[in-house]
Amino acid sequence: MTTNIHTEFHRFLQREDKERLLGQRGIVIWLCGLSGSGKSTIANAAERVLHQQGRATVILDGDNMRAGLNANLGFSDDDRLENIRRIAEVAKLFAAQGIITLVSAITPRGELRDVARGILGDDFFEVYVRASYEACAARDVKGLYAKAAKGEIEHFTGKDSSFEEPMQADLILDSEELDLEECVDALLQATARRRSH
Repeated sequence: MTTNIHTEFHRFLQREDKERLLGQRGIVIWLCGLSGSGKSTIANAAERVLHQQGRATVILDGDNMRAGLNANLGFSDDDRLENIRRIAEVAKLFAAQGIITLVSAITPRGELRDVARGILGDDFFEVYVRASYEACAARDVKGLYAKAAKGEIEHFTGKDSSFEEPMQADLILDSEELDLEECVDALLQATARRRSH
């Protein structure tokens, strides 16, 4: 089947052309952490600051992706792997257009983050949004921890399904220690060199 696929990348405008037009470099800022750790909140706040600075951005939120492109996937190991693979491939497309791409996805295991890193290469900037299970359960902004406690959610990360802390994170944001503004400032400062022209 692959013999009948003829890619067209060589005829496209190159990444450099897109980045020159936008005056920025594409990057994928991949925020991982437990549900409720603050990934989406930080991504949204960071995007607003970048937008005010005239930067072109997009957010790929794990829940949004599962409501659309990945709606056919569950939470088995194989489905989690495919979920991350698809998100990474979409993020790769955006980064290649010079877009600052913020991914907010639990990405609970090292092998999943390795898949994303393998697809994205140098564009991958891993941010671990650290918060304890207890802190996330106390926040429970989506009501998921209460459901998990009642046994209403299978394979819940941190309870039935493990979360492996990243060993290669480019940045760690402790959302129990830092407030939102501090997290966003740290994120933007850490990525400034790689995302600016």
